[in-house]
Amino acid sequence: MGRTTRQLLRKQNQKKQRGDLQPGDMLQNRYRIVGTLGVGGFSSVYQARDMRFPAVTKLCAIKEMIIATNDPQLRQLTIKSFEREASMLAMLNHPAIPDVSDYFTEGNRSYLVLELIRGKDLQNWLEEQDELVTQADAIGWSLQLCDALGYLHTQKPQPIVFRDMKPSNIMLDQFNRIRLIDFGIAKNFEAGNKGTMIGTEGYSPPEQYRGEATPAGDVYALGATLHHLLTRQDPRLEPPFTFAERPIRKANSNVSPAFEAIVMRCLAYDPKERFADALALKEALLLLTSETKGSSQLQGDLLFPSEGTAVGTKADVNKTAVEPKSRSGEAVKPLWSFKCEDEIRSNAVVNGAQVYVGVYDNNLYALSRENGEFLWKFPTSDGVGSSPCIYGDRVYVGSSDKHLYAINTRNGRLSWRFETNGAIYSSPSAYFDHVFFGSDDNHFYAVHATHGRLAWKTHVYTAVRSSPFVDENRVFFGTEGGYVYCLEITTGKIKWQFQAKRAVTSSPIVVDEMLVVGSLDNTVYALDAGTGWAIWRFPTRRAVISSPTIHDGVVFVGSADGNLYAIDMDSGRQLWSFEVGSQVSSSPTIWKDAVYFGATDGVIYSLTTKKGEVRWRFKTEGPVISSPTIADGVVYVGSTDHYLYALPA
Repeated sequence: MGRTTRQLLRKQNQKKQRGDLQPGDMLQNRYRIVGTLGVGGFSSVYQARDMRFPAVTKLCAIKEMIIATNDPQLRQLTIKSFEREASMLAMLNHPAIPDVSDYFTEGNRSYLVLELIRGKDLQNWLEEQDELVTQADAIGWSLQLCDALGYLHTQKPQPIVFRDMKPSNIMLDQFNRIRLIDFGIAKNFEAGNKGTMIGTEGYSPPEQYRGEATPAGDVYALGATLHHLLTRQDPRLEPPFTFAERPIRKANSNVSPAFEAIVMRCLAYDPKERFADALALKEALLLLTSETKGSSQLQGDLLFPSEGTAVGTKADVNKTAVEPKSRSGEAVKPLWSFKCEDEIRSNAVVNGAQVYVGVYDNNLYALSRENGEFLWKFPTSDGVGSSPCIYGDRVYVGSSDKHLYAINTRNGRLSWRFETNGAIYSSPSAYFDHVFFGSDDNHFYAVHATHGRLAWKTHVYTAVRSSPFVDENRVFFGTEGGYVYCLEITTGKIKWQFQAKRAVTSSPIVVDEMLVVGSLDNTVYALDAGTGWAIWRFPTRRAVISSPTIHDGVVFVGSADGNLYAIDMDSGRQLWSFEVGSQVSSSPTIWKDAVYFGATDGVIYSLTTKKGEVRWRFKTEGPVISSPTIADGVVYVGSTDHYLYALPA
């Protein structure tokens, strides 16, 4: 998709009305909204109280779908699609499938009232666990899923195909029972009938890309889900249909050869070589767990395809090339270094002949760019984790002592300070004679750059440690409560908000009306800057604290899974990744054809932007949380070893 097309789509998305429900809102004079359970690309799910039971608190889940079209035909098709899901769920009766109790349409929204399932989905379960799932748990969950899918696959007059089996659509409830959620794309199976390709890349079978949905496709998706659970290798990050190249037992030696064989048969490229449906898979799993069956029985046709079948091969599907990563980068010597009295976690900023950096020894330092000579320092009352910013003849920085300081750049004297009710880790941004920043007191602030008086503040309910991105009309930032906010720059009024599953400490960047930001829910999000609608999501294997940067249509961002990722801005597809083996909390910086970042292994890296090959590396004596700043071919970056380094780019 080209730049012009992308801009057109942004403009179209800006015209959509989000219509988020807030706590206290009423639907049908019956359902009072309590909170938000989840937000997807096409719908939102809320927790609500059914007020027809005033004497007790009867809670339910309400799925909302926005009908974002003025075309009468498209509107009718959208409503029919939602009615189909309601009708399908209403006729089903299975312990693993949520009950539906009501359906209605109000204005440009349709609503489905569902049984409230308390628990967590298996994607969240994966994110919260450090250990691999046990084979016993995997088999137990598989048998419950086979029961649910088998029930769908044996519906009369036509089988129902779920079409989107994946960890995030499988809920582990409060009683440790498996529940299937989100039937939005399930459909009745008709032999020979083709439709639109729907599903999730990595989990969807190859035939589903051609519009074919069969019970054997659900078997493939369940196999992909089991492979993910057993290996912690997210199939969305791998070339499609390459499970055979990633054996389960290589990643998890506790899995038996027989169970691995069952999963790999589910993942056969040819649907005819898989289990025909979920009940056939269940039979194989029961055979595996049976104490009365000999292991030799597991070597027959039930588990293995016929001789010569290629299991999980790429066949005619194009494989995305992954460039090799060079490890031969040469060491680099610093131009100078300056030792402070404590860790440096914030980023340096360059202004004229000086470089400024905040340090956990409570000070903001000013040094000479030329040789690192000490010029002055300004003491606060607590550690400085906020990165400074320059506006006019002042440098602005926040401190854990709850104050934002404005300091004269020439002599280090205090111009003014502004007090909040919480520590300030959010790095300030200055624009239009105002300074914008967040605080741990659950507020976001705009203060006048000249005299430090409050212009406005907005209550955002949780701490703000993300640093804001500011343009002519808007301010964007994340919160520790998992929200991304867009505020009006003049008033602080909320224009929209987007909810991730965990804290958003990463700082957003906006290019061509696309906002990109990371979250502790292991995801990099791309949102429409005008509406907050999700454009794409890129999953990593661990939390994303690193703030993304964008260069030539490529998003660069680090993850706690030990990788720096290069992601296509338009599609959200991975171009390459570079693994360092330790957390990458540092935010990448681009200069010319290279990307620079630090890692908790204590190394500062320089890679080529095109292929992710090492140009050079520099070893410090402590984890590098700070992000590089580059000016005139010099890289300024701090380390927890107490040093600020100046390195040749």
